[in-house]
Amino acid sequence: MGHEVLAAVLQIRDDTLQVLLWQRAQQPDLDRWALPGGRLGATEDVQTSVLRQLADKVDLREVAHVEQLGVFSAPDRVPGIRLVATAFLGLVRCDADPTVPADTRWHPVAELPPTAFDHAAIVRDARERLRAKLSYTNLGFALAPDEFTVSALRDLYVSALGHPVSATNLQRVLARRGVLVPTGRVAPPGPAGGRPAALFRFAERHLRVTDASAVLRPPSAAE
Repeated sequence: MGHEVLAAVLQIRDDTLQVLLWQRAQQPDLDRWALPGGRLGATEDVQTSVLRQLADKVDLREVAHVEQLGVFSAPDRVPGIRLVATAFLGLVRCDADPTVPADTRWHPVAELPPTAFDHAAIVRDARERLRAKLSYTNLGFALAPDEFTVSALRDLYVSALGHPVSATNLQRVLARRGVLVPTGRVAPPGPAGGRPAALFRFAERHLRVTDASAVLRPPSAAE
């Protein structure tokens, strides 16, 4: 029985939650799109292996957060062999634009191309893990740039969660949890002018549970 590691690397690109996939050049599932990864090395733990695979195979080193997503072990998940996969969620900040090989592209999570094996299910699990953790942790730090306006942060949450988010409520919730810190600076004025928006940053850039029971829900019709 073999063991591979796979990475569902997500990023907000063009206001859309996207995943990094590479196109297979051999059977099985020739020409289908797959998650980056590969066989677990004899002297590696799974996280060391997945970070190496991302650097070596798709030249991706700008991962702001990585965590184990789950083990996928259906006997028939890969035709012809028994191959267990340990999958990871990886997040890249929205202001990063990593150079990737010609056979590798970002794809909207909501509009995946034909994918290899069980990789579409892994991507969906990664999306749901991200959405859940945005509710009860400070994981937004792995999507956002160093400094941002509340409106810009709200747009990132909307893209990740897939439903509207009130900027006012988001600021109130994150400030109450000690997640956001004002920088004392303001953003450059936009084309329409108006009052400059305050800039904020995340208090920490490592994962912390902020409210274990919280859920960020869509606004009600009455709001």
